[in-house]
Amino acid sequence: MQGAAPRYTPNMRPFTHFAAIDWSGARGARQRGIALAVASGAAAPALVRPGHVWSRAEIFDWLCDVAAQGTDMLIGFDFSAAFAFADRDAYFPQWSDSPPDMRALWALVARHAADDPHFEAHGFLNHAEARRHFRHAKGDVGDLFEGGTGRLRIVEQHQRATRQAASVSNFNLVGAAQVGKASLSGMRLLHHLGGALPLWPLDPVPARGPLLVEIYTALAARAAGVPAGRSKIRDGAALDTALAALGSPPAGLAGPVSDHASDALLSAAWLRAIAADAAPWSPAPLTPAIARTEGWTFGII
Repeated sequence: MQGAAPRYTPNMRPFTHFAAIDWSGARGARQRGIALAVASGAAAPALVRPGHVWSRAEIFDWLCDVAAQGTDMLIGFDFSAAFAFADRDAYFPQWSDSPPDMRALWALVARHAADDPHFEAHGFLNHAEARRHFRHAKGDVGDLFEGGTGRLRIVEQHQRATRQAASVSNFNLVGAAQVGKASLSGMRLLHHLGGALPLWPLDPVPARGPLLVEIYTALAARAAGVPAGRSKIRDGAALDTALAALGSPPAGLAGPVSDHASDALLSAAWLRAIAADAAPWSPAPLTPAIARTEGWTFGII
């Protein structure tokens, strides 16, 4: 009789700074959909370079600076670090190059997208074997894309089953809610970081310095009392009300606020609010194999 899968052994430590990156996989050098916020100590979260239209390359440079300085910072990024693996024991069944783990997956994406600028991944999606697994557009569906929502990671299945959050497949590239393109560009970024920043739960939590975690900004909104399905905040007063629910000082932004900025600000405060709890670091379904192949969304317990 086969024994139970080994449990993931959690480790955690305090942090003094908390950052959140609202990410984008859209075409082009600069993206209004990217925002970066930091909450330091007990201070209000603040945007880094407010009003600036970020490029993905600039976010990469900022992360490299954090790594070089050894800043004691927990950094959340709003994209998925991997595709589903556990359900088929492969990211890409029937493809001989299907990689065995997350780092090999990032390398595969980066290799086939090497000629794409701005951390884009069109070269990977245009690869004859890769494109078979994705829904690309209405009427353009790979023959190995599984019907319905598409394949889900264990964390996505779990968050759906427990109603902690909605879930979508990274193999779907269609519609406003699709996350596949952002995740692919994020995988390129993680590959080019080259291990300069450890990623939970793939890597052990370091005794000091920065750590990356995958986040879902809707979790922060829900924790702040924003109703499910209405998680986007576009007003400074509403943002301050949500921040107060997380025990954070107000951001003090008057009038309209982009939902990307509010997502980053609220998520930075939310990371600070939950990082000292044991539960986010030890979700019950997480195993070493899942940590190595699929990763996990911080805050899904």
